[in-house]
Amino acid sequence: MSAVLQPTLTLQAYLDWENAQDEKHEFVQGEIFAMTGGRRTHGRVLLNLARRLAEALEGTPCQVFADSMKLQVADDTILYPDVFVTCSPADLATDQIFREAKLVVEVPPPSTQAYDRSKKFALYRRLPSLQEYILVDPETRRVEAFCRNAASEWVLRDMSDDLGMEASSLGCAVSMADVFAGVDPPAEGAAAPRSGTPSG
Repeated sequence: MSAVLQPTLTLQAYLDWENAQDEKHEFVQGEIFAMTGGRRTHGRVLLNLARRLAEALEGTPCQVFADSMKLQVADDTILYPDVFVTCSPADLATDQIFREAKLVVEVPPPSTQAYDRSKKFALYRRLPSLQEYILVDPETRRVEAFCRNAASEWVLRDMSDDLGMEASSLGCAVSMADVFAGVDPPAEGAAAPRSGTPSG
């Protein structure tokens, strides 16, 4: 990402400016950053995840949102998660800004892998409601989850070789076949999940 405007802005100034733009921009600690466009594989996996998680959560108080919804993680920071789930009545009544996501899934392109794993994850951790942060890489088919435990510590779980992507914070799972449906297999030598269906 690259900064669009140099002066530090207030939240309202960002919202007024962003709502007049054709493209999406994230608001990070008072600065505005242009978002990079995703690849075909990014879009395919994003839609797969949103669809399958919505199916798994049907009939529950939780709802899935994707791609174009604003999530406020602090007074000076608003992000656009690829996919997130909220079970908050306040969130489910909002028109524009969500504030209580329970799960966030990012499908980062190679150019932002390091950012999503470090700085962006640090930003998301400022959100008290967040219980799980999952990174999905369509190129290598790596799926890694960071889960908040009872001591509020973040624990890494690598699910790349599992049969399914488990969203433990929601008590549901999506098979890897469904996560990567419509995406070319990884290059020879790259790690790929075993075939089958997830347990539970």
